[in-house]
Amino acid sequence: MKKLSFTELSCAVFAVCVALAISSSAQTVTTVASFNGWSASSPLTQGTNGNLYGEGNPQGIGSGNAYEVSPSGTMTGLATLSAPFGGLALASNGLFYGTDQTGGTALEGDIFKMTSSGTATTIYSFCANTCDSSNPSTPLVQVGGVLYGTTPGTVFKITFGGALTTLYNFCNTIDCNRLGPPYPSALVQGSDGNFYGTTAGGNVNLGTVFKMTPSGTLTTLYTFSGPDGSSPVGSLVQGPNGAFYGLTVTGGNTNSQCPYQSTSTCGTIFKITPGGTLTTLYKFNASDGANPQGSLVLGTDGNFYGATYQGGSNNAGTVFKINQAGKLTTLYTFCQQQFCLDGATPRTALMQATDGTFYGTNFSGGEQGLGVVFNLSVGLGRFVETAPLSNSVGANVIILGNGLTGSTSVKFNGTSAAFTVLSDTEITATVPSGATTGRVKVTTPSGMLTSNAVFRVIR
Repeated sequence: MKKLSFTELSCAVFAVCVALAISSSAQTVTTVASFNGWSASSPLTQGTNGNLYGEGNPQGIGSGNAYEVSPSGTMTGLATLSAPFGGLALASNGLFYGTDQTGGTALEGDIFKMTSSGTATTIYSFCANTCDSSNPSTPLVQVGGVLYGTTPGTVFKITFGGALTTLYNFCNTIDCNRLGPPYPSALVQGSDGNFYGTTAGGNVNLGTVFKMTPSGTLTTLYTFSGPDGSSPVGSLVQGPNGAFYGLTVTGGNTNSQCPYQSTSTCGTIFKITPGGTLTTLYKFNASDGANPQGSLVLGTDGNFYGATYQGGSNNAGTVFKINQAGKLTTLYTFCQQQFCLDGATPRTALMQATDGTFYGTNFSGGEQGLGVVFNLSVGLGRFVETAPLSNSVGANVIILGNGLTGSTSVKFNGTSAAFTVLSDTEITATVPSGATTGRVKVTTPSGMLTSNAVFRVIR
């Protein structure tokens, strides 16, 4: 893996377009940058410097690279990667961790770490000695001092030093080997300490929702049947009510304007309790969007936000929000500009930056037809975000934000913590003795900032 030179970058990787504001109702969608040579293959992640980091491939296939983009639209190519799709996870040591589908010594996929400047190092190669698994394509998640992830057919954990343990293997039956393994999503840790996720493809016909203990005991909570959705996509997100929310790319309503994977179905939004009771909250019907991609993101206003790959008035995808009761609002329909300079067909999840703005990527449209980075403002205020979302007493935690210079207090659910302000966008803190699970609050010169998610103290 190498860092791209300025010549390579300017000649073959990216072209940045001038940001252009586009109005839609009360919202504003802004084109931040256009891709040139690559299309986005992963969701964006905020770094300690306030910039956003992502991964791209030539129209979603083949080798690719990591990139950095500032909120003002300056885009920089970083490490050369091998078919990256999962995205970059910022860990408590300040490094990004990610996966390649075809990297490593055996070309069967790898796990790497990367600095914010783009120096990438492989820490684990799949199938290097025995074929433990291969071709990872989902994001990693840090819990405590360990990273958890999935490959087609397995769930694993790995230390920062590269020691990998397979926690669960879906392929322990003849049917699995004959029909192919299921594709588990990225994991999300619930408030009960268990992991939750979905599977699609393989010997699981239409997909499932599962939970797994940290030691690897897996329970199938629900199996999709079609009208309630099929082919769940992306990771789940836990709502304030304790239920998990997710997307299926197909299933639900049948409509000839939803030709994704030749199913003519438009996809759904669902919620499921930790006990396995599933409710279909919404079924797309082309005009309001079709075939959602990525994952839902829980906004700081308590609503969920997401994007659809197709549908809308131009059949180029939409951005939407949905409340916990299932009321959906289409916020923006893409390809409103001539030549789709605002982008089209979003395929990755949105993310909410700590300034309150949502960011996302499109797979097509833009100046070169290869997609754009865009943002969406709905008037939400600033907050802080912790990396990771859980850790033990005495462990280091990174706090991301804006306007952090001069901060005078950091509290974990009311318990004061030792901290160091490293920049206007980064604080490092130590989980204090006596801290309990709850929100992190930072007192800045301009007021109190609260974390967008509950921080879980591991005992």
